[in-house]
Amino acid sequence: MSELKSVSYSHAGVDLTGWLARPQGTPRAAVLVFPTIANHNEGTARRAAMLAELGYLAMVADFYGAPVESFEASFPMAKALREDNAYYRARCAAAISALRSQPEAEGLTMFAIGYCMGGQAALESARDGQDLAAVTSFHGTLDACVPAKPGAIKARVLVCHGDADPMVPRDQVMHFWEEMDAAGANWHFHAYSGVKHGFTEPASDARGMDALGYDASADRQSWASMVSLFDEILG
Repeated sequence: MSELKSVSYSHAGVDLTGWLARPQGTPRAAVLVFPTIANHNEGTARRAAMLAELGYLAMVADFYGAPVESFEASFPMAKALREDNAYYRARCAAAISALRSQPEAEGLTMFAIGYCMGGQAALESARDGQDLAAVTSFHGTLDACVPAKPGAIKARVLVCHGDADPMVPRDQVMHFWEEMDAAGANWHFHAYSGVKHGFTEPASDARGMDALGYDASADRQSWASMVSLFDEILG
């Protein structure tokens, strides 16, 4: 695995720390990884390292700029961050800028991906019109406080969704499809039957929450779909 290097950046007076994984040789592209509600952890570090092994310069974003003492403690932190949608989108944009400012990222195509809350953050970045070639949401929520305006989304959008995720019911899925169509987005939606929230995280089964569950097949398929989309864009 690639060693991760800390990257200091800031937003609205909050000091933040990204975690950068470098590939061997010249990067193919740059990928920002938005973490789960619990912020950076072993799971997101592993994903950044996996991206580096595929030749990408990858950085894990920082949502809070403060330690998350427990999974439960992350809920009020996330609520406070997302209360103001413009502020939340600006926090996401700061992470994108931090990765883009790395010397190795100069001139590179940039992607963003995210898990759970991070999946929502990737979609919010697309709604915000960030200059990204593609975004991928893994079991992220799909509702939008401020729906995308027509023509605003520059990125291609891939959503990988567990159809048995009670946090993202089918009416939310339908509203998302309608939003993407109204915005004129180039979007793909992959749904996995019987699959719950958090399906890419092996630790999901240990959380003791009925809404969560790891699914190895959906984990493999969703990652392969992301890789395939990136390969198609990069040629």
